[in-house]
Amino acid sequence: MQVPHFLALGLDLGLLYPGTLNISIAPLCYRVVQPRFKFVKVKWHPTEPAETFSFFDIRLLRENESPVRGFIYHPHPETKPEHFQKSDVLEVLLPYVEGISVGSKLKIEIPSDQMVLEETQMSQG
Repeated sequence: MQVPHFLALGLDLGLLYPGTLNISIAPLCYRVVQPRFKFVKVKWHPTEPAETFSFFDIRLLRENESPVRGFIYHPHPETKPEHFQKSDVLEVLLPYVEGISVGSKLKIEIPSDQMVLEETQMSQG
């Protein structure tokens, strides 16, 4: 339901699989620096309040395969408090990628001027 709204705002997600791949980066967490796209107060649902979304570039790297480009999809928690996403999970939008399943080990690249992966506060003790 959100894709047409993002397209109208200038982000075409039409070639990506219509669902997210949730990637755990534990024991790391992410810190937002500057999203590639940020859409504020998007009213995409008739009964739910407007939400803010950010998107970050990501590349999925697999041995003997071409890199796959997509986006980290980040609904801002302050605009959707009932949808809690842990700070060690990235929601990723990619074209369909064969062979990924629960427990797959993945290598990703994210531009450091958009998002940084770092140790959690608890593990810095």
